[in-house]
Amino acid sequence: MNNEIKHFNLRVYGLLVNDKKEVLISDEYVLDTFMTKFPGGGLEFGEGPEDCIKREYMEEFGQEIKILEHFYTTGFFQKALYFSDHQLISIYYLVNFLSEPQFHISSKAFDFPDKINGNQSFRWVNIREFNVKELKFPIDRIAFKMLKERFL
Repeated sequence: MNNEIKHFNLRVYGLLVNDKKEVLISDEYVLDTFMTKFPGGGLEFGEGPEDCIKREYMEEFGQEIKILEHFYTTGFFQKALYFSDHQLISIYYLVNFLSEPQFHISSKAFDFPDKINGNQSFRWVNIREFNVKELKFPIDRIAFKMLKERFL
């Protein structure tokens, strides 16, 4: 056991795949860092993982989702990238919007003008062609490889 680790950081993500075998990703500027990741965020006290991903999608997109199924939960120790005393656990669900997307979908990465913390844009990426190394986080890369195996 790692004695430096004092906290859990629980993250919940939604994997939304369309009919063209594209997955929705988020390009963000957070913690003074550019990151490409799956939409989602941190589990809050008093909510379950399913409630968390529904809340996160409502916050990020302003739209409700349906959870199709649990897809993956981290099965190994992962130290958090930005918090040295946190262990990261990520939970992924396959999800779908209840209605057609009502938000701007970009055609390029980081489609926002300034480096302001909290800036975010969304884009579809082809599962077959997307370079997994564009994803910032190691667990996202694992989930993407599993997604690729499942959908291709």
